[in-house]
Amino acid sequence: MPVKLIAFDLDGTLLDDDKHLPPENLSALQAAYERGIFLVPATGRILKALPEELLEPGLFRYFIFANGALVYDLQEQRALYQARIDPELAVRLCAYMDTLPVLYDCYRGDCGYMTAWMYDRAPEFFETEPHILKLVKSLRRPVPDLKQKILEDQVPLEKLQMYFRQEHMDERARQLELVPQRFPELIASSSLRNNIEINSVRAGKGNALRALCEQLGVDVSESVAFGDGLNDADMLRAAGRGCAMQNAVPSVREAADVIVENNNDAGVGKEIFRLLQGGEQEKSKN
Repeated sequence: MPVKLIAFDLDGTLLDDDKHLPPENLSALQAAYERGIFLVPATGRILKALPEELLEPGLFRYFIFANGALVYDLQEQRALYQARIDPELAVRLCAYMDTLPVLYDCYRGDCGYMTAWMYDRAPEFFETEPHILKLVKSLRRPVPDLKQKILEDQVPLEKLQMYFRQEHMDERARQLELVPQRFPELIASSSLRNNIEINSVRAGKGNALRALCEQLGVDVSESVAFGDGLNDADMLRAAGRGCAMQNAVPSVREAADVIVENNNDAGVGKEIFRLLQGGEQEKSKN
């Protein structure tokens, strides 16, 4: 299988647990770039949330943001594909989340928004994850009432997220099932230990990967994808070769063609080097 495009999740996949890019991963990306392979970060994040060390080498033009709600051409600064949530639907979902023991926020454009009292309580939900708390606090703009802002602005959203305390993880598992049932226009996934990420049913990293491949004239069978979280499973299934990290959740491992080394051991970089050396025919879930 010729490899023409490589897509990869960031947190728990390309980046290590300290949210840095391992040198071996960078070297592998540079080698693939020199071969003319498209390199596509596929993340739940937005552009403003990307680490500077990821952008500095200038290896990426195309991005999948907010779990596939946006496919973006950074060079031309334009959207190639969008799958957003209408404001009225978003407010109905927020009203539902108000009945749950959660905090919630949204991504819209290149900014996040969160009701102010929830923003103030965020440290209680990330006591053991300072890196995540830093992202939440730096990327969300506190507003008096998120529902009211969504209604007043009337701008579609890329994604809504809710966060659970450790003692409510059973409820989190239940809501992963319930949200799409109550709101069939939406899908629910996750990339963090304690969150649920909610997108339009037209989003998803798999749909975004297909849309980007079509734009670039690449057959999706010529793509490789890496991931570890629930929001990566459909991308791994869509790609010609789906690679789950050793640290991936069980459902993502099941969706993959191969299991690679974990994110702290530069599993992405090692697998890319194997592919560049002609090892793509090897498929194993050991």
